[in-house]
Amino acid sequence: MKNAFLIIVVCLSSILFSCKKEKDQLNTETGKSDTANSELIADRGWPREAENNGTKLVYYQPQVDDWKDFKELTARVAFSLTPKDGKQVLGVASLKAETLVDKDNRSAFIKNLQVTDVRFPALDEKKVPEMEKLFKETLPQSGDPISVDRILADLSHTKSPPKGIVAKNDPPAIFYSTNPSILLIIQGEPVLVPIEKSDIQYVVNTNWDLFFDKTAKEYYLLVDNIWLTSKNIEGKWTKTTKLPAGLSNLPSGQNFDDVKKMIPPPSSGAAPEVFYSNKPAELIAINGSPKFVKIPGTKLLYIDNTENDIFADENKGQYYVLLSGRWFKSKELTGPWSYASNSLPADFAKIPKDSPRANVLSSVPGTEEANDAVMLSQVPTTAILKKSDAEAKVKVSYDGGTPQFKPIEGTKMQYASNTQEKIIKVGDLYYLCFQAVWFMSTSPNGPWKTCDSVPKEIYTIPPSSPVYNVTYVTQTTTDTTVESSSTAGYLGAFIIGATFGAILTYGTGWYYPPYVYYGGLYPIYRPWPYAYGGGAVYNPWTGGYAAGRRVYGPYGAAGTSAWYNPATGRYGRSASVQGWYGGRTAASTYNPWTGNYARTNQGHNAYAQWGHSAATNGNQWAQTGHITTRRGTAIGYETSGGKEGVITHRRGGGTTIHTNNNLYAGHDGHVYKRDANGNWSHYNNGNGGWTQAGTLGSSKKTGDAIQRNKPNQGLGANGAGERIQRDRPNEGLGANGAGERIQRDNLPKANQNLGGETRIGDGMQRDNFPKANQTLGQPNKPLGEAGRPDITNDLDRSAISRDRGEMQTRNFQNIQRDGSRFNGGGFNGGGFRGGGGFRGRR
Repeated sequence: MKNAFLIIVVCLSSILFSCKKEKDQLNTETGKSDTANSELIADRGWPREAENNGTKLVYYQPQVDDWKDFKELTARVAFSLTPKDGKQVLGVASLKAETLVDKDNRSAFIKNLQVTDVRFPALDEKKVPEMEKLFKETLPQSGDPISVDRILADLSHTKSPPKGIVAKNDPPAIFYSTNPSILLIIQGEPVLVPIEKSDIQYVVNTNWDLFFDKTAKEYYLLVDNIWLTSKNIEGKWTKTTKLPAGLSNLPSGQNFDDVKKMIPPPSSGAAPEVFYSNKPAELIAINGSPKFVKIPGTKLLYIDNTENDIFADENKGQYYVLLSGRWFKSKELTGPWSYASNSLPADFAKIPKDSPRANVLSSVPGTEEANDAVMLSQVPTTAILKKSDAEAKVKVSYDGGTPQFKPIEGTKMQYASNTQEKIIKVGDLYYLCFQAVWFMSTSPNGPWKTCDSVPKEIYTIPPSSPVYNVTYVTQTTTDTTVESSSTAGYLGAFIIGATFGAILTYGTGWYYPPYVYYGGLYPIYRPWPYAYGGGAVYNPWTGGYAAGRRVYGPYGAAGTSAWYNPATGRYGRSASVQGWYGGRTAASTYNPWTGNYARTNQGHNAYAQWGHSAATNGNQWAQTGHITTRRGTAIGYETSGGKEGVITHRRGGGTTIHTNNNLYAGHDGHVYKRDANGNWSHYNNGNGGWTQAGTLGSSKKTGDAIQRNKPNQGLGANGAGERIQRDRPNEGLGANGAGERIQRDNLPKANQNLGGETRIGDGMQRDNFPKANQTLGQPNKPLGEAGRPDITNDLDRSAISRDRGEMQTRNFQNIQRDGSRFNGGGFNGGGFRGGGGFRGRR
């Protein structure tokens, strides 16, 4: 990992400030598809090789020790260095670097790299200065990005999640049905908009295609291919094959095409049951009587014939349902339901990773998957912009013309209530968060200038406020640029729970009533962010929540599908799949978290307004950042252990193909490698000798219990505190072929509650990591004694993390390459109306 960091360092500043010219060249370069661009900036594997004036450097995957604020990286890397016409030597280096992250591609780019220490444990002291100089000169200063998954895999053993926010976890209205049914949500009273040259109006603040005939005073609802009608929006809906004439004259170009295909109405099909709510709500829809499936090794059963995640616990006689990342429990499927995320039975953590319901592990407190989701949510996405460019694009308008402000509960601040933009009044100044960049002005109408600093008061805005999400945006500036960073909360994903029971959820749980303005010819409606009613499902491959289930309508959530643009005086409609990182739309759509409109027929994220994704255009990084030996050929190398490998570099992308990534940097300044049985050896003399010493290979170490004599133990997750069997080197860890089998015999027993006093995670031993007297990173200290138990315990964790990071990286890249970034194919490919497209199950 570190190595990768190193690779990218130098060209950062030139890229940041330059290069409209380079950008234009990239945009016009032939053969650049979205898929190619994704591959271009992908982590291409380890180890990697670089050359400089005949000196060859092979550097292995970095071991990350810390990622301070997920912006400043500290890592160590093992390497082999062969001078021109000289003898190969092995060493380890300690590194520090700043990071920029492009979460769309799960890639981290490095800037301001520092080599803080270099050690050659078996080299004559007189030769150390010369070799250290060669290492620093040969280490790539620009190159391929690092997979965020590799970094997080290392941190999973050392970094504790933060305390969760004060969310509101009261259950929403939860309906239950075993018949074909839908959930019709209309936030507040129906907001009716006239359709040109017609007596028909359509309802903008709902999640379905809903129309009102002013003449007959009847509502008409389109559900897939069935038309329903009712005099009362809250009343009984019946199927109809007779529609008012006005529906036959729907205009073109306003995304009514899907509706027009159902006119005249098809005669076949049965009417679904309609559940109505005037607030965000949820629906448990089961296809007939519940069909329960036992989960092996647990007392849990899940209901198979539903899109919901519903479980039954035989021990406690309780049902559990997962909604927007929160667990609710009930004695009956019909309710009433109560919040349960902090008291889940321990069996939830034992759900097998290949289970059809394994996707819920990301929402089970204390599991590896939940920890991953929480950590990833804290990783900022960064954009660097020219101040002048950003300021030129800011436009603010107020409904009715005059700015109106409302107080922010518990503070002296106020927020603008009659605009789609997030504007905070602090004292006599006004602060605007526009597409994840902060601006300020002495007037609510501007002009707006980028902020050199954001007032601390803004970060005290409570979750009960509809503008709370702006507290997840920070930035720094130079004379000419602004560097903005936003984390998951800006787009609606929040951490709740205690340190070792933290999980990632969708929405704060607070209800923010929508905004409606009737001052003009057309009413103006804008929804505030919501927590429920969108069928939000966490997708580990995008790192966020995607919205959409058939029973929740073609648009995912009420209000995101229909919006009013005061600048044009027109309404728009859309079919949209919204997720944490952005979405895919069939037409422009309104995002209540950011207050922005996405552009037509393309993906979008928090930085869409600025014309690129993040990290100052990741494609430019990749274009200028190929490692030194890029020649369009396969380059062979020989590792320190005498094994051969091949690194392939191709212009426009490529993969590092490696047969051995088995060199590690110890905190003591020594170079280590691991054999097929999990035993560690250290490099100890100038002839390339390796020594297995003392407790190396022993099963009696502090911390993790390493067991090597029980061949029948099962496969588990790679976490700290696990017993690891390594005597069957040909058995793979998942799809990764890590050569390890892991036994999870330290899970809480049946009487332990996840999220309670004895939850998964509390048993992780964190006191056996190298202390502050470690050698590497402290150049004035001599090398430590090789092979100490605390060092080899740490190396065991590094090996597990390296395997897991490799597997996670490859899995994500395979998903991305297959075009399945939204759980089955995006808007057109996954059947958003059809219901199966966004489950997150594989």
